Amino acid sequence: MPETTNRWLNRDHHRTALGVYMLIVLAHWAEHLVQAYQIWVLNMPRPQSRGVLGQFYPWLVTSEWMHYLYALIMLVGLVLLRPAFVGRARIWWTVALAIQAWHHLEHLLLLIQAQIHHNFWGQPVPTSILQLIYPRVEVHLFYNSVVFLPMLIAMYLHLRPNEKELERTYCDCVRTDARLITAGA
Repeated sequence: MPETTNRWLNRDHHRTALGVYMLIVLAHWAEHLVQAYQIWVLNMPRPQSRGVLGQFYPWLVTSEWMHYLYALIMLVGLVLLRPAFVGRARIWWTVALAIQAWHHLEHLLLLIQAQIHHNFWGQPVPTSILQLIYPRVEVHLFYNSVVFLPMLIAMYLHLRPNEKELERTYCDCVRTDARLITAGA
């Protein structure tokens, strides 16, 4: 295990940290799925389609700070949890990290526009780069999907390492009995 790796997070409590991280991710997904349901099934106007929390706290949906902080939490989580991933799982986790880095940049652009009260590209509202082509709800569903899918693949592979990967795994995610079975004990 590299010296720079946070032992507490990436060895002794990696499984718990991944669980907490996934709860945050799934709660965010639920909000977007409810919003999509509101738009495409209930035919609610987009400004009134605010997900679950947004119905009670409308400012959450319009707050660029809230969206930016979530993108930052996602990015930081992907970075902090990455050291414990090895082999194929690390490749997929890194793919999710790279996509989230871009997603974070998009939210940073939106936040900057909201803070300086100047919209880029002559748009009437703060606009991300991909939003120049697709509507905001669709862009968010796309980004969440293309980050979430490689995360799921990475976690699946991380929890089911092959023999070579199991030898290099040092976190608590793979149970001890899996190590014994693989080792032939």
